[in-house]
Amino acid sequence: ISLLVTIMVVVILLKKMKAQFVLFFGGLTLLICSIAMDAFGLLPNGAQILPKGVASTGFIGFDLFKCITSLMSSRTAGIGLLIMSAAGYSKYMSMIGASAIMADYLCRPLRIFRSPYFVLSLAYIIGAIADLFIPSASGLAMLLMVTIYPVLVRLGASRLSAAAVIATVSCLDMGPTSGAANYAAQVAGMDTMTYFVEYQIPVGIVVTIAVAALHFFTQRYFDAKDGDKANEVDEATAKQEKIDVKGAPAWYGLLPMIPLVLLIVFNRFVIDTVKLDVPTAMFISFTVALCCELARKAVKDVLNTGFEFFNMMGRQFATVITLIVAGELFAKGLIATGTIDYLIAGMIVVVSFISISCVVMGSGNAPFFAFAPLVPDFAQQFGVSTILLLMPMQLSTGLARVMSPITAVVVAVAGCSGISPFALVRRTAIPMTGGLIVMVLMTIIQN
Repeated sequence: ISLLVTIMVVVILLKKMKAQFVLFFGGLTLLICSIAMDAFGLLPNGAQILPKGVASTGFIGFDLFKCITSLMSSRTAGIGLLIMSAAGYSKYMSMIGASAIMADYLCRPLRIFRSPYFVLSLAYIIGAIADLFIPSASGLAMLLMVTIYPVLVRLGASRLSAAAVIATVSCLDMGPTSGAANYAAQVAGMDTMTYFVEYQIPVGIVVTIAVAALHFFTQRYFDAKDGDKANEVDEATAKQEKIDVKGAPAWYGLLPMIPLVLLIVFNRFVIDTVKLDVPTAMFISFTVALCCELARKAVKDVLNTGFEFFNMMGRQFATVITLIVAGELFAKGLIATGTIDYLIAGMIVVVSFISISCVVMGSGNAPFFAFAPLVPDFAQQFGVSTILLLMPMQLSTGLARVMSPITAVVVAVAGCSGISPFALVRRTAIPMTGGLIVMVLMTIIQN
């Protein structure tokens, strides 16, 4: 039953239906099936359709929807506020020009080098660092298309090579500003900074170096092979992307770094007497940025722009938080039918499945949020740590997503550079596949 419902869900998702509704429908179907199975005595422990600690309404039909509301309330107050505040701050940094200035400063050192493929590798590393402060893959890519893409092309790299590097800079989806990383930390039962510092950083450093090296050899090989074709413009794809990188003072480039600096300083690794969580750090940073704007502009203009912080929070609730809840409901259905008790899998299988789903769907969030809640049960059955399964799943979503010609960042970069998305993923596939392999090996070694 679970296999049939899962196949149905995947097929419908491939038709570009809204993932939230598809996962909600799949989860409710599985929960109803578990009730029916329990009625026939097929579930020894009964149909457990409500989260632990949640009281029944007294009617099993209403309990199906009580499951949704309990998941929604707990996630909105916890991981939801975290993701919404991080996205709101990122959007505000973009609105006031701070993100563009920071990206420009990070890219400036590259202009002193003359080897195009060495600069490509360094550009990837710098972009990966910028991703810690600018968690939007498409947003960061567009900033880099303005600041670093012309530099790479002037140095002799082809349009395809430069675009391939820029499209992949956000592939690891790391840091306290990443919604998926925060959700992974919560599922693993640890705070965000512990997950980031103790687990993500050691693996991320090695993977980043490996991907940078792979970009060096891959792009040089394809440029030599493709010749002039590597610089051809696809008129059907080309479009103009305009990003304003002017108007804000140079020191605004420091503002996007404030949340990460606060979280690094005030935690158990540095100053453990003060405990600071991600939403609090985001609101502190937002207040600081708002005061900086008030010192330069009219109050009405500043407050109108500042309201985008809350608008973005609302959009994140509508897209990401509802997706998390829908994914958890689907996972709850798989657990309720007893599927988890019979499922035999390993990290390689799980990572492969998630990666293929990301490529096919063009999204990392939908498959990750759907299956992440199952990981603690997987880990317990296999006798391994939750992180051993969870972190490869979370990191693989970003790496695999960039190999899809329909994912947002690939389409955006292809359009901005005037090349075909399919030609672009041909250049990203090898570095991302190599990154996946290195990431899995490093996770095994680390755990």
